[in-house]
Amino acid sequence: MNETTTENTEENTTPESANASPQLSIQDLQNLRAIIDLAVRRGAFGASEVSSVGQVYDRLNTFLVAVAPQDNQSVQK
Repeated sequence: MNETTTENTEENTTPESANASPQLSIQDLQNLRAIIDLAVRRGAFGASEVSSVGQVYDRLNTFLVAVAPQDNQSVQK
């Protein structure tokens, strides 16, 4: 049964999807920012971890704020 499942999976994989590089969109990064914010508010991180998480959140937020106006302008053109 495992052999059949493995064979079917390999047959369904197209060469294009196998060679595709991983990508993240601005929407993905905005979702990540929201997830971090929610996790911190719900106490998912310990006291010693919050500082590191906050630093990453700040860097991500700064990037998104800088990129968002550029992204909106490219959509309008």
